[in-house]
Amino acid sequence: MDEGELDRALRAAQDGDEESFRMLYRDVQPRLIRFAGALVGADAEDVTSEAWLQIARDLRSFRGDLDGFRGWTATITRHRALDHLRRKSRRPGADLPAEELVTMAADGDTELDALDGIATEKALRLISELPRDQAEAVLLRVVVGLDAKSAGRVLGKRSGAVRTAAYRGLRRLADRLSDAGAARPLVQGDKSGGSGAEGVS
Repeated sequence: MDEGELDRALRAAQDGDEESFRMLYRDVQPRLIRFAGALVGADAEDVTSEAWLQIARDLRSFRGDLDGFRGWTATITRHRALDHLRRKSRRPGADLPAEELVTMAADGDTELDALDGIATEKALRLISELPRDQAEAVLLRVVVGLDAKSAGRVLGKRSGAVRTAAYRGLRRLADRLSDAGAARPLVQGDKSGGSGAEGVS
């Protein structure tokens, strides 16, 4: 479905047309589920369900175009995800929240196609291992498809800060994928009995 058709569906959905709302849902939900999944893991369906309740309730009052709508839905989803993490952290015995992530040194070039050739699930797992500001910037730019300005509105940051965080995140992903590619032949092809640890960071 092209952007013009979705833009018209947005207007019709705001006037109460259910089929148009379904069209918007089919366009936006896969992006939101990936975004929420990187923030809250297996609870992404619950988080996006809560988000859609608010989206449906407040849709008539939304002002903006299709890109603005995608950003608005991402903002709502992020708020629901952060609420979920806060609730979960107050429960006894809860797992660590998604923002407790490992940081890694990164000194390679940015590669915008760092996610090419790997499965979506693996890509999202790698993104979720980035520092939170970088993970959110990459998710909003690459997965949700927002420009830096729209992503900045979602995160409450300037577009330059979002661009920088996305750059650093993509650079880290490229480094990790490069390290994994260098390690694979060593582990699979080395018959000398070595541990293969030299190729793993």
